[in-house]
Amino acid sequence: MQRQEESGEDIVIVGAGIAGLAAALGLHRKGVRSVVLESSPALRASGFALATWPNAFRALDALGVGDQIRKLHLRIEELRVMSASTGEISKEVDFRDEFCCIRRDVLLHVLASELPTGTIRYSSKIVSIDEHFDGAKILHLADGSTLRAKVLVGCDGINSVVARWLGLAKPSHSGRSATRGFALYPDGHGLPPKFLQFFGHGFRFGFMPCNDTDVYWFYTWSTSTDDHGLDESRAKMKQNVLTKLRSSKVPAEALELVERTEDAPVVPLRFRPPLSLLFAGISKGNVCVAGDALHPMTPDLGQGGCAALEDGVVLARCLGEAILAGDGDGATGGSEKERIDSCLRRYVGIRRWRSIELIGTAYIVGFFQQSNNRIISFLREKVLAGVLVGRLVKMSDHDCGTLSS
Repeated sequence: MQRQEESGEDIVIVGAGIAGLAAALGLHRKGVRSVVLESSPALRASGFALATWPNAFRALDALGVGDQIRKLHLRIEELRVMSASTGEISKEVDFRDEFCCIRRDVLLHVLASELPTGTIRYSSKIVSIDEHFDGAKILHLADGSTLRAKVLVGCDGINSVVARWLGLAKPSHSGRSATRGFALYPDGHGLPPKFLQFFGHGFRFGFMPCNDTDVYWFYTWSTSTDDHGLDESRAKMKQNVLTKLRSSKVPAEALELVERTEDAPVVPLRFRPPLSLLFAGISKGNVCVAGDALHPMTPDLGQGGCAALEDGVVLARCLGEAILAGDGDGATGGSEKERIDSCLRRYVGIRRWRSIELIGTAYIVGFFQQSNNRIISFLREKVLAGVLVGRLVKMSDHDCGTLSS
């Protein structure tokens, strides 16, 4: 393939996922241009939906899209945690603050629609990164072209090329896997606006409505030799989930959700060891990472997408102020390179411990929620259920701030 001429951009964001689009929109709101490289030919909506806690709505409001999201989704009023072994309610929590189950494709399209035309460049996959003598990063794309970037932000997911360039620890397998999906009810599902979770028998199952017609569900389990090949047959996986649910105290409407679902892919649950982030180089000069490229975690807190939105707001605030300072619109002195390096260190200082806490807490909560150990199961149903739910609520009580200092 013939090599194309090198082009240049001030700020290049890799990945048009939640973190990448949030960072780009935050910069746009501050009047700073960026380019988002997306390897796919269109926005990817894998993942189906995400729990959206109060901290995520604070970030969405900071980005100016909170009300758009609210209009398209039901507000969930209650979390009910139940034993899959006995059917008894272990814990009930009324959501006083906002909580929704947001369709991922809706969120991505809302974020993307607020960006200037041409901000997202599709079918642009990075294969390697080189460093120019002046500190700029030379990005080599799969089509043979190169792109010069003054600032490089990796929002390219759990298999991030940018995270690998920074030397971050490779994500580890948690020993668990998940499948999830949508149940569609064209005439309305009639379910109450509640988030139901079931624990026991070695699995974790939950569901909640996104709107009047779509219901999101998930199922996680500990991987065993019996699961070999399930990822190759989604039909087999679906039957396996139904068999497990039928042998537990899960209500009939839960079974119907799975039966109605046509596509339920299997995903191994991986996470970045939290202690590896204590002294890791989350940023290096004019390069940093955000979203799953920074803090891949198990889904037990429902905070992966929420944290990505937080990252986007904080990064846009720090980076935007550094860029604007060169136009006389800020108080930070020094050269542009010094300001950029400093702002990314400030971003890391804000997000490092938050990322460590989220990853670690999610892993621990998942371990206790899903364990089939008799002692842990007894303690979970009698004592730990309230503690674990309390951690979910506590981790959502976070404010990433606005786009201004």
